[in-house]
Amino acid sequence: MRTQTLESILEDARRGRDISSEDGVFLLKQTDADAIAAIRETSDRLRQHQAGETITYVVNRNINFTNICEQHCNFCAFRRDAGQEGAYWLEGEQISDKTADAVKRGATEICMQGGLNPEAKIKGKSLPYYLRLVETIKAEFPRIHLHAFSPQEIQFIAREDRLPYAVVIEALQGAGVNSMPGTAAEILCDRVRRIICPEKIDATTWLEIIETAHKLGMPTTSTMLSGHIETPEQQIIHLECLRSLQQKAIGDRYPAKFTEFVLLPFVGQFAPSPLRRRVGRDQPDLEATLLLTAVARIYLGNWIVNHQPSWVKLGLNGAIQALKWGCNDIGGTLMEEHITTMAGAKGGTNMTVESLQAAILACDRPYRERTTLYG
Repeated sequence: MRTQTLESILEDARRGRDISSEDGVFLLKQTDADAIAAIRETSDRLRQHQAGETITYVVNRNINFTNICEQHCNFCAFRRDAGQEGAYWLEGEQISDKTADAVKRGATEICMQGGLNPEAKIKGKSLPYYLRLVETIKAEFPRIHLHAFSPQEIQFIAREDRLPYAVVIEALQGAGVNSMPGTAAEILCDRVRRIICPEKIDATTWLEIIETAHKLGMPTTSTMLSGHIETPEQQIIHLECLRSLQQKAIGDRYPAKFTEFVLLPFVGQFAPSPLRRRVGRDQPDLEATLLLTAVARIYLGNWIVNHQPSWVKLGLNGAIQALKWGCNDIGGTLMEEHITTMAGAKGGTNMTVESLQAAILACDRPYRERTTLYG
């Protein structure tokens, strides 16, 4: 029988204790305005204690090098088959030009991900192709931070070349990849994954690849795709997976760990119709997103300090609100964004430094440019 009350859960959190999975689900199921206000106030207080008042941002460029992909995720409007209208595959010169433009505009980071293209090989091997992508950037810009290749891409390379995950990660790290995006996590519950992304790696594999990266000294981010078919219980399963893995990385003294948590609410305007019909809306539910943002800070904040909203998905005004619900970072300039925009997001594809700074000042808090690893 349940003994915890809303106030006792929030008091535990304010005292620096980790709340339980049961408590997390209880918070997510609150509907009373006063209860939700108390959750927001607690998350904001914890943000202040754990991360401070300053809101950070990074000047970066996003490069999605191809949208040709062998998988057919039910939420993805980005992927194309080879030869299909709208399919593209960037040449090395185009990637170099994009990187040069980003550096000229002050970028310290390139974030690079793409579809799983079976033809992306050199002499029949995938890893050499991905290494060439890295070298295309690092040969000319050795000091740029390269944040590249999700766990799904690592598994794809390893599968194609029949290599262990560690070998793939070490090779990419040696070529110049500095950190790994924690995307492709979606919801770390296989019951959900079998519906929204049945061809993707399962939750155990995602966690294994992330843990391997941390053991090898490769920092990663962490993400959650929320607001589709998942339940509050499944959202907490996801957060518990992240918290447990971070606790292990810290407790076992891995040389790297999660650097941040990013909540990615579902955008479905141009997503495949079966999931779109099931979800029943095209844009994120802002109220539900903000509550989950607050609960994520309460659940993870002792272990993953930096929390970031998605201005691409929520719009800048939504992201500003999220800064009052537990977030301490507003993300990056991106300069171009295709995956979410092609799904129908209205937040835009590019944000100037001045726009991010103005958004932060609207919260009456100071701003600071950061590096990818929050230096």
